Amino acid sequence: MGGRGMRVSVIIRAYNEERHLPSLLGALERQTFRDFETILVDSGSVDRTRQIAAAHGVRVLRISSHDFTFGYSLNVGIRAAAGEIAAIVSAHAIPTDNRWLEHLIRSFGDPQTAMAYGRQLGVAASKFSEAEDFRRVFGTERLALKAPNWFANNANSAVRSDLWRERPFDERLTGLEDIDWARHWMERGLQVRYEPDAAVFHVHEESWIQVRHRYYRETVAARDLGIRSPMDIPREVFCETLHTAADLARAFSPRTNPAGTRMALIPRLHEIVLFRANKLAGIVKGLGERRGGDMREKMAGLLFEKTGRAVVIEGPGKATLSDIPIPELRPGDVLIRVAHVAICATDVEILHGTLGYFQNGLAHYPQVPGHEFSGRIVGLGQNVRNFAEGDPVVAECIQSCGICEHCRAGNPIGCEERTELGVFRHQGAYADYLVVPARFVHRLPDALDLTTAALVEPTAVVLKGLRRIMPSIANVPPQHVSVGVVGAGPLGHICARILDHRGFRVRAFDRSSARLSNFAGSRIETSTDLSGVGHCSLIVEVTGDPAALEETLRRAPAGAAILLLGLPYGELPFSFESIVAYDKMVVGSVGSAAEDFAAAVALLPSIALGPMLRRRLPLENFVDGWKLSKDETVLKVILDVSPEVQAA
Repeated sequence: MGGRGMRVSVIIRAYNEERHLPSLLGALERQTFRDFETILVDSGSVDRTRQIAAAHGVRVLRISSHDFTFGYSLNVGIRAAAGEIAAIVSAHAIPTDNRWLEHLIRSFGDPQTAMAYGRQLGVAASKFSEAEDFRRVFGTERLALKAPNWFANNANSAVRSDLWRERPFDERLTGLEDIDWARHWMERGLQVRYEPDAAVFHVHEESWIQVRHRYYRETVAARDLGIRSPMDIPREVFCETLHTAADLARAFSPRTNPAGTRMALIPRLHEIVLFRANKLAGIVKGLGERRGGDMREKMAGLLFEKTGRAVVIEGPGKATLSDIPIPELRPGDVLIRVAHVAICATDVEILHGTLGYFQNGLAHYPQVPGHEFSGRIVGLGQNVRNFAEGDPVVAECIQSCGICEHCRAGNPIGCEERTELGVFRHQGAYADYLVVPARFVHRLPDALDLTTAALVEPTAVVLKGLRRIMPSIANVPPQHVSVGVVGAGPLGHICARILDHRGFRVRAFDRSSARLSNFAGSRIETSTDLSGVGHCSLIVEVTGDPAALEETLRRAPAGAAILLLGLPYGELPFSFESIVAYDKMVVGSVGSAAEDFAAAVALLPSIALGPMLRRRLPLENFVDGWKLSKDETVLKVILDVSPEVQAA
């Protein structure tokens, strides 16, 4: 075998690595050594990992997270590889320069070399003590390791493919498959080379429990390999105590430790203690616990902690952006990665505890709000057949049982078992991920972008209301019907636009000229004087204001049809004699059904709703979004949760 003439296969194992994968792939594209292919083995990512890899021309192989072990994923990748050498790199390890691969494989010109591994460096985001561990373990001198100096690290390594075919990585181990493989060949007279010039920045951004789990599973593997035992606990405690003291001393003058730039001294000292404590806790648990049960199944739970960000309202006035577990997929569910969620007044009512459902005990805290959203499917339950990963979708807010009397009659709002997404019994879309029964999901057409699609739910609410009131004017041509929309907020704006699109003569009423200005350039007339509803044969009231409702009912002309979409109206003393005596019709409507969602999806590309898309903020600015949504000059605020899924 000879040096630079070898063909190389770069194997990347990945799980939810969209954050760092572009940097890794960009670094690979800049390598001076060019004779290589790249294969990514994905273990069930629910982010854009696979799409990013495919966009860079990377060959993507998929395995289930339930089947994952480090050895298995690498064996899958190398089995599909064509290279004489398999270079292995973690998806969150980024080469420091464009000669990384050249340096990593240079020692394979020596037929005695079975494996090589490179240097690892911390970054500013690293834990201070982990960066210190990197400095201790990965020096600047080239080394040729021989038995019994067992060491290697597959975060940044390379192996001879012919030797791998003779002896693949052990798929049963919960870690340290690299050391196991290196030991096998070193015991047979071959060597492992350490190449410090083949350096990577190894990015670990772990929670403390993830740190603890990592060292636990590595220690379990070390016990399985017979290189550690419960008798090593005192030595491990002693070593970690020494390292803690050394790290604390170095914290006062961090010099080359990149994490030293991230925080002040006191937080730095605190982090050192927490890291060492969690590392030691993982090691001691791995060495001391009695073994039993299916360790592979147990490790799957430790390796694939599926969490995502979510805005959690813990109680009235208490909301935080937190990491929460992603619910497990049931056979009929889909997992959606949320792209955008629109702020609704209901969300703010949940925050303040004023929503009626919280008053009557139907809803409870904690609650993740958000029901006006769009996203893409990133996971499918085993019984889902009508969708595919990557499909752009929205989901119905009201999710009923489908079998009760109300559901069979097409009235899901009457279902006693219903849930309302983001309101009660179902967490909402102020979150990275959302699990929804597939029967409530609607695929979006190519003509409807994901940002606009966040308005499907309020559009469906309007369409349901219009569906209920339209029979009253079914025999009158639209151009002969004068429609008044009372309230030019979000629902009123959508309603006026839809009615205008259908050919009705529309006038929007609102006390705010700023809201009315959003109709500038359209055929919709505007007025701040509500007396004008006296000339409208169809009136849609969407303010929820008792005074506006009272005036609307009183001024409505004889024979008028009046649709009430606003909430909450509260109690209002009113004589219905004027309704009966003047042949007026009053219809209330709330929520929407599947047919309304389907109609909204089909209609939205044809409706000019640009004024509702002007104000956008990232999810982490949700508090600012709630404040902004109260500004009468702002029609709608949309939170960008994962806007990159737009181009998935």
